[in-house]
Amino acid sequence: MANGQWYPAEWPDRIRALADGTLQPAVPRRAATVMLLKDTATGTVVHMLRRRASMAFAGGAYAYPGGGVDPRDDEHQIHWAGPTRAWWADRLGVDETMAQAIVCAAVRETYEEAGVLLAGPTADSVVGDTTGPEWEADRAALVARELSFAEFLERRGLVLRSDLLGAWTRWITPEFEPRRYDTWFFVAALPEGQRTRNASTEADRTVWIRPQDAAEGYDKGELLMMPPTIATLRQLTAYGAADALAAAADRDLTPVLARARLVDGEIVLSWPGHDEFTKHIPTGGAPA
Repeated sequence: MANGQWYPAEWPDRIRALADGTLQPAVPRRAATVMLLKDTATGTVVHMLRRRASMAFAGGAYAYPGGGVDPRDDEHQIHWAGPTRAWWADRLGVDETMAQAIVCAAVRETYEEAGVLLAGPTADSVVGDTTGPEWEADRAALVARELSFAEFLERRGLVLRSDLLGAWTRWITPEFEPRRYDTWFFVAALPEGQRTRNASTEADRTVWIRPQDAAEGYDKGELLMMPPTIATLRQLTAYGAADALAAAADRDLTPVLARARLVDGEIVLSWPGHDEFTKHIPTGGAPA
C-alpha cells in the first residue's frame, strides 16, 4: 500500500531540468513552523491543520501552523523574554536580527493560524483566552500585514515568551521546487487557558492527534504529508509536551536538503538521514 508522501507529478521533469542546467533554483524564503503540543489522558497530542486542496503548494497535506518571515519583524526591538537574541542567533545559526525575525515568525504564525499566543504581560506570564472581537481584529490585521507583530505586542502591552519555544529541526525545500522555504521547526506546549481554532484561510480542517496515530494514518496512505512533517511526527512519539521542549535544546539543526542524482540511468531522490523518503525515478518514468 502506498503511503501518504506528498509527491508532485511535475517533480521528475523539474529534477531533470535541474540536472541538465536548464532550471535555476529559487532562493528559499526563511520561515518558521510550530509543533504545538498538549498532554491528555490518552497521551500527548499535536495540533495539525490540513491545507486546502486548492493550495498551489502541498494542497491537501497535513502540516503545522507556520509561514514565512515578515521583514518588519527584524526592524524593531521586540519586547522579549527568555533566552537572548544572541543565544537564539547561535542556536539558529543566523545573526541576531534574523534570529529575532525567525522567532517572531514562529510566535506570530501560531497566533495567526491557530489563535494561540506565546506572549504575556510580564516575562513570567502568558495571556489567557485570546478569543473575542478585539483579539480577532488584531489577528486579522496581522494576517493582512496591516499591523506588524512588534506593533501588535506594543499595543497589547505584551512580552514575547521565547522561552516557550524550542528549536527542533530545520528543513530546506528541494532546489527543484519553485516555492522554496528554509524552515525552522519549533516545539511549544499549549499555554494554560488558551485553546486552538482553525483561524487559517489556508486550512479546511484542524485536529489534535497523537503523533503515532498521525504517523499510522500516513503509513496507510490516509493522511498526506510532506517529508518534514512525517519525519518530525515520528520523532515526537517518544516525548510528552514538557519533555519535548527540554529535549529541543540538544537537537541538531543542520539543515536537511533533498538531493537528486543520476545513478545507473535513473534519478535517485533522497533526503540525507531519512531513507524512508528515497525515490527512484526511471528516466522518462514515474517514481518507485
